[in-house]
Parts: sequence; C-alpha cells; structure tokens
Amino acid sequence: MSDTTTKRKNDPEGLKKRILAGALKTFAEFGMQGARLEQIAEHAQTTKRMVVYHFINKEKLYIEVLEQVYQAIREHETGLNLAQMEPEQAMIKLVEASFDYHATHQDFMRLVCTENLLRGRYIVQSERIKALNKSTLDLLDDILTRGQQQGIFIDGLNTVDVHRLLSSICVHHVANRYTFHFLFTPEDTEEDSIRRNRQLAVTATLRYIRKTP
Repeated sequence: MSDTTTKRKNDPEGLKKRILAGALKTFAEFGMQGARLEQIAEHAQTTKRMVVYHFINKEKLYIEVLEQVYQAIREHETGLNLAQMEPEQAMIKLVEASFDYHATHQDFMRLVCTENLLRGRYIVQSERIKALNKSTLDLLDDILTRGQQQGIFIDGLNTVDVHRLLSSICVHHVANRYTFHFLFTPEDTEEDSIRRNRQLAVTATLRYIRKTP
C-alpha cells in the first residue's frame, strides 16, 4: 500500500472535502436528479460505499453541498471589510466583488439554477442556509444605513430589494451567458461582456440608491 493511500485512509476530513468537491462538480453538471453517487465517488477517488458512509444518501449530500457553497459566498462577502469604507465605495466594492464571484464560481450558479428548477425542494430543509444568508442582509443594511445618515442614499430603501437588484445582473451574466450572447451580442468577446455587465451592475445599483442632486 502506498504512503498516499495510507494517508487518505487516515484522513476522514480530507476525504469528506474531496467528496463535497466531487459532488459540487457532479451536481452542477448533471443536476440533483441526474447525478449518481458512483460519479461523485470517482471524482473523490473513493468508493460509493464511503460516500454513503459519510453522507448517508444523495439527498443529504446535495443539501450539504448547498450549505457549503452558500457559506463560501457569504464568507467572501464578510471578508471584504466593507465597514471600514465610505458607504458609496463600500457599495461599489460589494457589487464588483459579487459580480466577480459569480463569474468565477459558475458551478455555484449552476447549483442555484438546479435548486430553482426543483422549486426549492431541498434548500427549505436547511436552517443553516437561512442563518448563513442573514449576514449578507446585515452587511448591506449597514452600508445603506451609513449612506442614509450621510445624506447620500435615499431613505426608505428595502434591503432585500437592493440585494435583489445588485445580484440580478450578476446572476443573469452567468445563467444566460450563452443564449444572450448568441442572440444579442455575438460580436462581443468574453472580456467585453464581463466589463460591460460588471459596470452595469454597479451603475444600476448606485442609481437606485443614490439621492438625486
């Protein structure tokens, strides 16, 4: 038996991480219903038996993958140190970082699309995801409140509405990239599309929240 094999057998946490990574790739590619545990095990360089041992069944593994990807994006947001920035600059940074995250984590976006196709059947089973996502509203609410106190953002903004607005272009860029490009912007390069949509997300959000001169 090789040293590598021995280390893997003695590293259950490492195995679980590999299974989760393999599951994310498989669920993103084939959806919840099309994915098979054998495929996930192959990605993780383990066996179906070990996948079941650690996660019981495909449904529980899928929910844990959902929890992991939402935790990752929320940690990314809270790591931006936006409370140290002036409110308008903090908003710009948040929108740009959100756009970049979606553009570079397309498996996350595919997983979200899969869950919406399933009408949220599994996300509603996770109290952890609901708790995790409170941080993004708290973070956004702090920026909006500070901007209102300084007189640069309009009063009466709904934090959920602002979150919906800033994330909509980020999500659209990934979820509709192929069809939209083919139908409307076939002359654009990928870099053109990223630059245009990133700026659009920032401009739309600032125009929605800023007070008019």
